Amino acid sequence: MTHKKSRTATRLGYTCAQAESGTKARMRPIDAFANQYRGYEVRIEFPEYTSVCPKTGLPDFGTIAIEYVPDKLCLELKSLKYYLLGYRHLGIFNENAVNRILDDVVRACRPARATVTGTFSARGGLRMSVVARHPRP
Repeated sequence: MTHKKSRTATRLGYTCAQAESGTKARMRPIDAFANQYRGYEVRIEFPEYTSVCPKTGLPDFGTIAIEYVPDKLCLELKSLKYYLLGYRHLGIFNENAVNRILDDVVRACRPARATVTGTFSARGGLRMSVVARHPRP
């Protein structure tokens, strides 16, 4: 992902490095196993998601929900948990985290379709949810 320098990013005090932070960080691999069935959906919730704001260094908390329709592979939960725990000390914006998680899930199991939703705790009186889908529109 490349970030074009813009007056908006500069005016708000965010650097391109902060905007891209965490998007290319090395993460633990997500394992998968052979799917034995067809035509069903899997929903996984991780209510203990944490990461770090790349600008302030303050923690972000939320719930990550992964919904996918398996094709030939299913996500292995222990490796997924360790993967998600890897965000705990990673500086990354919530929008980028949700999209990165989707990309990594798709890379791990190549689902027929997938949705990752991040629902984040209020900060400054604002709550936020981010939804990313595969295939991308």
